[in-house]
Amino acid sequence: MNKTLMAALLLAACASFGAQAQDANGATNNGGWSGSGEFGFASATGNTRSQNVNAKLGLSQENEQWKNSFFLDVLRTKVQQKVIDQNGNTINEFNTTANRYDGGASVGYKLDPRSYIVGAGRYDHDQFGANLWQGVVSLGYGYIALKDARNELSFEIGPGYKKYRPADLTVDIAGVVTKERQTVQHEVVARGLVNYKFRLTDNTSFEDTFLTEAGSKNTYLQNDAGLAVSMTKKLALKVGFQVRRNSDVLPGIRKTDTLTTTNLVYNF
Repeated sequence: MNKTLMAALLLAACASFGAQAQDANGATNNGGWSGSGEFGFASATGNTRSQNVNAKLGLSQENEQWKNSFFLDVLRTKVQQKVIDQNGNTINEFNTTANRYDGGASVGYKLDPRSYIVGAGRYDHDQFGANLWQGVVSLGYGYIALKDARNELSFEIGPGYKKYRPADLTVDIAGVVTKERQTVQHEVVARGLVNYKFRLTDNTSFEDTFLTEAGSKNTYLQNDAGLAVSMTKKLALKVGFQVRRNSDVLPGIRKTDTLTTTNLVYNF
């Protein structure tokens, strides 16, 4: 049910984006739309075998009336590990060690060239994270504090509603290790977003996005930093570093996760 609701939210946002693009002088400037796709793959063989895939899709629109965005991220990692089978033999087996996907959208209606009202939604599924899944919807106020040829700085803040299920807890009952399913949590949160873009040179740019969703039960923080170097007008190489942190986690689960990526980017 939660996935269905979040999927419906994202589809509705995408549909509204399309309508806005047509209304906002789409014939001459595509309604202010731009986007990029990222892909990274790493494979190791020999004494150690592993496979890692991560992909990202981002769309944004900004014109005199709208400031919208949409994103979809996927991460999957498999690693060969030594395990003991039922007969006591040690064998090599490929196991999934990372399996995460998340997506979100925001729709911003401008009150003037700098301020706007924004509605946002986000869904995250992480098989090995602190929360198995989490969904957040919010309504708030946004402000573009700085925008020139090289810099752009914007802020968003507002109340929201969060629903999530903590990761399963591993318990040992009479020598038998089992997974204990956790109950779904609900809470009102305060959402804050800070986005900064800086063009260092004609072909090099830096971007940092900081997200916080603060509630009485858990505070979630995420920071995404990336440095991109353009090779052509469409292609670029990007190094990214992501930090995700939950203030309240179950025993045996770390509060902070990090991810470093090197991706090929296609801009459109």
